[in-house]
Amino acid sequence: MTHIPVPMASTVVDSILFRDAFGTAKMRALFSDHALIQRYIDVEVALAKAEARVGVIPADAAEVIARESTIERIDFDHMREETDIVGYPILPLVHQLVQMCGDAGRYVHWGATTQDIMDTAVALQVRDALDSIDGDIRELRTILANLAKKHRDTPMAGRTHLQQALPVTFGYKVAIWLAMFDRHQERVAQMRERVAVVEFAGAAGTLASLGDTGFEVQKALAEELKLGVPATTWHVARDGFAEAVNLLALVTGSLGKIALDIMIMASTEFAEVYEPFVKGRGASSTMPQKRNPISSELMLAAAKAVRQHAGLMVDAMIQDFERATGPWHAEWIAIPESFILTAGALHQAKFALGGLIVDEARMKHNLGISKGLIVAEAVMMSMAPHIGRQQAHDIVYDACRTVNEHGGTLAEALAALPEVTKHFDRAAIDRMTDPAHYLGLAPQMVDRAIALSSEI
Repeated sequence: MTHIPVPMASTVVDSILFRDAFGTAKMRALFSDHALIQRYIDVEVALAKAEARVGVIPADAAEVIARESTIERIDFDHMREETDIVGYPILPLVHQLVQMCGDAGRYVHWGATTQDIMDTAVALQVRDALDSIDGDIRELRTILANLAKKHRDTPMAGRTHLQQALPVTFGYKVAIWLAMFDRHQERVAQMRERVAVVEFAGAAGTLASLGDTGFEVQKALAEELKLGVPATTWHVARDGFAEAVNLLALVTGSLGKIALDIMIMASTEFAEVYEPFVKGRGASSTMPQKRNPISSELMLAAAKAVRQHAGLMVDAMIQDFERATGPWHAEWIAIPESFILTAGALHQAKFALGGLIVDEARMKHNLGISKGLIVAEAVMMSMAPHIGRQQAHDIVYDACRTVNEHGGTLAEALAALPEVTKHFDRAAIDRMTDPAHYLGLAPQMVDRAIALSSEI
């Protein structure tokens, strides 16, 4: 019988049970150990090529380093053991690259420091991860724009403080979601140039080991890796990575808001929307009738987790002198997990919203459960030109009390008042107490949101 090793994953982002609920294969691959080590190698090779271009090391040495430095030749067990001793993975990696490259190995890692290689590798990961997030947001915006357009005129109860307030449309609600992600799309684009920059500065960040050629090498390295050149060393200036994770917190925060709306609207008493039906999804082990909003629950959980990492990244910005004594390490935890969780939440959002089931009849029913009281403001404003605003307010207030205490509808209560029938017949009363006739500019706001979104 073949022995199958027991997987050692212990967190949701790598769990064989939960990894596809909380993340995506694409984002896990970008932040995998294998991908990270490959990025370390990419930076070391690019550095050799850059230094050869500038004339710091022999061109033939750079050629050997580029040819021989392959991840397939890495002894990962030995690298892990040495990393445990050293505390960082670059020296163990350099030891192996030097051996791979023979005489040319003397030029591996020339003039660099550990953090140069690690920061640049993470900058490459973050650049590629932001591209993936950017694509996910673009897909989600298309879904939201289509949903908003479809339900531009679908009336429903607008709610404030969890109480029915005024009528809106479901498309209006979705347009608000869309506008949030329009802004996130812009933020990703604006942030990229601040984050996708090379780190190459040497031991204390002064490029002293390369003399007058330091800036040239730095620029050539950035060109090799298609990264930007920073104004100064950022060994202890961590605002770029902190901004990236805090942007992810904004993205997942918006997803959490959408998730909360969906979960409440999907509750039995509301029953206005449902996540797409997949046999068995959201089922209960004891209650066969259950259809839990699983994607929304996962989106909300991701929002809470990434928010914590955003705080951790801000805390990690507080670093001592020219090289930190510990805050840097916190980034190793926060950055990969934040990107994976955000990708997972966006995946869940695209699924839930792409197939969202909207019960328009139920929305209309719920809009009517107040028996017209939801449009009390509309009635007051319609009557005000005839009898004055305050008197209209008092009449409508009394009519609302009648409905609350004795039943019936607001239209019936108003039709029983001579002060009202003096100016309005029953048809007019019915019209001004119909919630569908008091949507304000909600439909037009949908049009504007969709138009503006299409320009991004």
